Formats: sequence, C-alpha cells, structure tokens
Amino acid sequence: MTPITADSPPRLLLLDVEELLALRRRVYDGDPDLQRADEQLLENAEQATQAGPFSVAHKKRMPPSGDVHDYLSEAPYWWPDPDSTDGLPYVRRDGEINPEREDRDPSELAGLMAAVSTLSLGYFYTEQERFADHAARLLRTWFLDPATSMNPHLEFGQAIPGRAEGRAEGIIETRQLCQLPDASGLLEASSSWSDEDDGQLRAWCAEFASWLNTSRHGLGECERTDNHGTWYDAQVIALSLFVGDDDTAAEAVKRLPRRIQAQIAEDGSQPQELARTRSLDYCLMNLTGLLDLTELCARCGPMFDALVSEVRPGMAAAVAWLVDNAVDSEWIHPQITEIDRRQLIPLLTRGSHLLGDPSLRERASRLDADAAADRSHLLYA
Repeated sequence: MTPITADSPPRLLLLDVEELLALRRRVYDGDPDLQRADEQLLENAEQATQAGPFSVAHKKRMPPSGDVHDYLSEAPYWWPDPDSTDGLPYVRRDGEINPEREDRDPSELAGLMAAVSTLSLGYFYTEQERFADHAARLLRTWFLDPATSMNPHLEFGQAIPGRAEGRAEGIIETRQLCQLPDASGLLEASSSWSDEDDGQLRAWCAEFASWLNTSRHGLGECERTDNHGTWYDAQVIALSLFVGDDDTAAEAVKRLPRRIQAQIAEDGSQPQELARTRSLDYCLMNLTGLLDLTELCARCGPMFDALVSEVRPGMAAAVAWLVDNAVDSEWIHPQITEIDRRQLIPLLTRGSHLLGDPSLRERASRLDADAAADRSHLLYA
C-alpha cells in the first residue's frame, strides 16, 4: 500500500484533489467544524462493509436478449392500463413510481454506487484497508467478474411493457457512473485494488462510453435538452476522461454552453424541470448534473478555461434561484411527493464553494439540526 500524500495524490475528476487533501489534513488536525461529518462518514463506511454484493445477475426477470448480464429496468412512471384486460400497453403517470421497478437492476446499481462511494471516501480519510477491500470486491462483482458482471450497454433500460423493450431514457439511470473514476482514484493506493483491476474497469468504461457515443439510444439522449441531456454529457465526459479519450470528452464539453442556454432561464430557474410533478427533485437533480459538467470541463485543461468562465454566471444564477426558492422560502411549484430539504445541503455546500458565499453553508443549518454531519463538508472546502 502506498500512503496517500500530496506527493502521490489520487487521480480524481469530479473532486479537486488538492482541496480533498487539505480537508483531510484539517480532519487529522482535529478541526471541530469537520468532526461531525467525519464521524458520520466513518459510521456510514462501517455500515457499507455489510452492503452487497450487487449484480445484474440478481434480477428476477430475464431481459429480452435472454442474457442475465444485460441491464434491465422499466420506466418508473408507467403503469398497467386499468382499462385494458391485460394492462397493456402501460400508461404514464408522471412522478408516480411503479413498485414493479424494484425487481429490476436500478436498485442494485444504486446500492452499489452508494456503498462504493462511501467506502472509497472512508478509505481515503482513514486508510483502513477493510474499507478499500470491500469496495474493491463490490466493483469486481458488478464490472469485472464474468459470472456476475454487467454487459457495457443499456439496450433494455426503461422498458415500457406493450410499448418498448428499451429506451434512450434508460441512460439517466447510470448517472452514478460519473463517480466511478473518483472511486477508483481514491482506491488506487490500496493493496486491495490492483493495477489489473483498474485496467479492467477502464476497459469496461471504454466499451460503455463507446456505446453511449454510437448507439441509437445514446444518440437519442444526446439530443435531449433537459436533465437527460445533462446526465448523458456528464457520463460521456467522465468516462472518456477516465479512459484517456480526451478528444471525445472535449467534443462533449463544447456542448455545455448550449446545455446551460437551453435549461437555465435568465432568472436562474429551470423551466423544463419546473414543469414536472416532482419539480424540486428534478431541479436539484439537473443542477447537480450541470455542476458536475462544470467541474469536468475544468479538468479538460486550460484550453477550456474560457468556456468555464462563460458558463459560471449561469450556474451561479441557478444555484441562487434554487436557494431563494427552496431554502429561503417555501417551494410553491408542483411536488407530489414529500419534500426532504436535507437533500439541499450538498447544494449549499457546493454552492458556497462555487459562489464564494459562506452564508450558503450557514443556511444549511436551517434545513437540518445536524447539517454539519453531511458528507459534502468533507468534499468541498
């Protein structure tokens, strides 16, 4: 195991390695402002050592291909037609999630990425090998082991019974894969995650990125002007940078100003997401993706510094609008599910960093009495 130091820093994309190392030094020095977040991370990492394993091979229903390694999901807001004898074709009820979906692969993937993100960060802050060991085991199970791995495509994502065996919209379900490069980077000093493991994961990501860029589903998502387009680009850029395909990443980065223009109004609102029945959830999800895109753009080298400067005002306006309308006042837009304002804490922490506004961190305490325990305090200085 190689100690994680400034002389041998992890390779990261979404997170700034210098900031992360500085935050870790503050934790080691006993900074009281980070104590609760550190304690909560360690508690979560302990719990995550019991998570999984997760695999596409666990699903109860075979995809149309007959290959259990193919990812399978059903569109969340489509339900059996009550006026049809067999329920087909399914009909849409926006924002209402069909529980049949839980028998498919999305819940397994969500569990995997939540555990791996927690374990890899826990390893970074503690260098306790057991955290890295379990994270490595989970990654091998989902991506590398021939008996349990996922095939690198989403041909059968967000299927609609009676209408489609798979749709382009399924690509948004793998948006958590943007975190893979950083998880691998945080583990690279560990004896549990070998160069061979890293190479095989990169090979899988290269195949998946190629599918995103060439398949009919991928090309369809690329044309979307809402949150689907945001998260398509985020995946393409993150995975392309991870595997060393800088040219593909650069082409996707060039779309960022167009994404901002199409999605963020002059006042900072997100009209397409506000039209949804779970508008706060969608505004937050889309803005998180746009922030990821801005971070990834900054990792593409100094030739994109001007582009980052171009889009930053729009991003700042979007953060400010959401804070004004969801933190400093009651949300007045459609939201058919209960609002959990704690989900805004990472936005406030990240927004404070982006805008240089310390008051945004202070606002987080209004959302939850234990806001200081949120992991975002260990990610953004």
